[in-house]
Amino acid sequence: MRHLLDVFVQNISFTEFKLNGFYALGEWRPLLFIPYFLMFLLSIVANCMLLYVIISNRALHSPMFILIGLMAVLDFCGPVLFVPHMLLSLLLGWNGISLLGCLMQMFFIHYNETCQSTLLLCMALDRYFAICRPLFYHKHMEVSNFLKLIIVPLIRNGVLITTFVVLAGKRFYCATNVIDHCFCEHMALVQLACGDISINSLVGIVSAFLTLAVDFVFITISYVIIFISVLKSGKTHLKALKTCVTHIIVMICTLSFALVAFLSYRIRNDFSPSSRVFLSTMYLLFPSCCNPIIYGLRTKEIRNHFLKLVKRIKIIPL
Repeated sequence: MRHLLDVFVQNISFTEFKLNGFYALGEWRPLLFIPYFLMFLLSIVANCMLLYVIISNRALHSPMFILIGLMAVLDFCGPVLFVPHMLLSLLLGWNGISLLGCLMQMFFIHYNETCQSTLLLCMALDRYFAICRPLFYHKHMEVSNFLKLIIVPLIRNGVLITTFVVLAGKRFYCATNVIDHCFCEHMALVQLACGDISINSLVGIVSAFLTLAVDFVFITISYVIIFISVLKSGKTHLKALKTCVTHIIVMICTLSFALVAFLSYRIRNDFSPSSRVFLSTMYLLFPSCCNPIIYGLRTKEIRNHFLKLVKRIKIIPL
């Protein structure tokens, strides 16, 4: 009888899940609504303002600023994919999600993450051509050539993300339907599956290597070449080098949180469940808050146009 019961349980696969991140905080859990809501609000407002400044000024319609605008779009979309659901869960306890909804959220969150990495690579290439190959800059960075440059990485990202999402969707989830997370991260869901999940973990690692790691290698090579070129040329490209520093700051912030969150599920560590969830939410939300501020403060052209916009608003009578 016990054997028949075990077989019956193993053949059940949950199709509805509960996202229960920060459950260890108990009655203090709803208080997290305040900082996360403020970060979400900052992310939405800052990225919308950055986009408005770039779109409304023709002087900022060059390839570099278009790339910054695309980064703002990704930084806007990233939090929208998971923060509203997380806020409702923290404040009202609305934490239910279907397996299909979970897989869709997983795909869009991870695809958004890989697209950010690809965009950082494009920014590095933009600076490489501007500093090291200025005569070929407009040839390689015009819209048609730029689309050819970015389409292959975007297809790569889509294929790899789709692969591990489909594999996750084929698993049987019979142990529990409670996901110890605030959104549907790949390993947070897969670790609830019955049986061996080594193939899912392997595909996830390979996908991360072929997207984030490969992009990071090419980004590093580009900036090494740029710095060598600047050192040889003296102060000629000092202004362009300041833009590179801005891109490097953004890259370090984004990849540091992503790497720690990624490894926390795959190597033995002393992270508590709440700490792991916090790191995962930060690698999606923190860069979205900081990127527009970093670009706005460190990029002179954007800063000047933003100050003009603020002065214009002050002049308009209420």
